[in-house]
Amino acid sequence: MSKLLKIKITLANRVYPLTISEDQEENIRKSSKKIEVMIKQLEQSYAVRDKQDVLAMCALQYASQLEQHNNDASENKMFNNDKINHLVEMIDEHMNSF
Repeated sequence: MSKLLKIKITLANRVYPLTISEDQEENIRKSSKKIEVMIKQLEQSYAVRDKQDVLAMCALQYASQLEQHNNDASENKMFNNDKINHLVEMIDEHMNSF
């Protein structure tokens, strides 16, 4: 079982204390850095009045990317299943010809 860590993450100039498992730390820190980079990009690209707007836009972009990734993975899984089924059919046909 992983050891629990208490860490602090800063997002949009606010500090968030978190208690996470040891194996989550690297992903949490990488994710927070990516969010900070996206916040800066959005602030430079758009006239944003407050951090809430930037965070909402950031959340929407990440949710959209996740949804696209899930759709792509689902399509790949269906494609792979079709290929496997086709190969099984070919093997069955070949085996039945003997």
